[in-house]
Amino acid sequence: MARIPPQRVAQLKQKIASVKQHIGKLGKIEERLLQTPDQQISLTDPDARSMATSGRGTGIVGYNVQAAVDTKHHMIVAHEVINVGHDRTSLATMAKSAQEATGREKMTVLADRGYFNGVEIRQCAQQGTRPLVPKPLTSNSKADGRFDKRDFVYIAKRNEYRCPAGERAIWRMTTVEKGLTLHRYWPSACPRCPIKTQCTPSDYRRITRWEHEEVLETMQRRLDRTPRAARLRRQTAEHPFGTLKAWMGSTHFLTKTLPKVRTEMSLHVLAYNLKRALNIFGTQKLIAFMTA
Repeated sequence: MARIPPQRVAQLKQKIASVKQHIGKLGKIEERLLQTPDQQISLTDPDARSMATSGRGTGIVGYNVQAAVDTKHHMIVAHEVINVGHDRTSLATMAKSAQEATGREKMTVLADRGYFNGVEIRQCAQQGTRPLVPKPLTSNSKADGRFDKRDFVYIAKRNEYRCPAGERAIWRMTTVEKGLTLHRYWPSACPRCPIKTQCTPSDYRRITRWEHEEVLETMQRRLDRTPRAARLRRQTAEHPFGTLKAWMGSTHFLTKTLPKVRTEMSLHVLAYNLKRALNIFGTQKLIAFMTA
């Protein structure tokens, strides 16, 4: 049996001790992680969170900047920095901030699919804003060449749907899921329907209707009458974001923690709006407005 040199034994003991120490640190991090509401910890910035990016399976640790931009001059009328990795709960808040900043009780709000949320859309309508938010295509039906929910016509006076085959999909039950009251409908004729393969692989085609679905249907009709809504949103909202990212460079925010990042973003927005105002009105006119 070969003998291990004493020096090698000392090195191995040191490595084992180092590994145990590292495991101990990871154990403490795990304890902290399990205590956080969103199961996330950033070791460099305690307020930063994982944000999805356009690349599939990619992400970045940072912040989510919300901005309301006017379509005429591309001025940022309201903004907010949050550490939530999605936009689904920000629509009504940003719409309200835009109303307060502009002093307008009525306005149309354009947003992308990431903001689609029935509760938020209804709240916007109650606030006096008209949201235009396209619905995400989450169902596989249309992708698989089958009938989509929009192919089923809701008949309000009878509280039922008419399916593409002309059959009645009547109300069957009501459930509450994630705080939302949902009604379920399906036709009795599904098993013997001649076009069933174009509709569903299940025994029956079930349609789910939120109790305030009419708000979403009204918005969809407005979207159908406004085919340029998506293009107008891109031309408006992406302009300031592109400009600010060009100014900020690859590092983006230089500060850490949410209060400091919000202050930094406010300075960026102030600089952007001042430059926009200078380009729109000119120096002399802008000074006159500011001193009036």
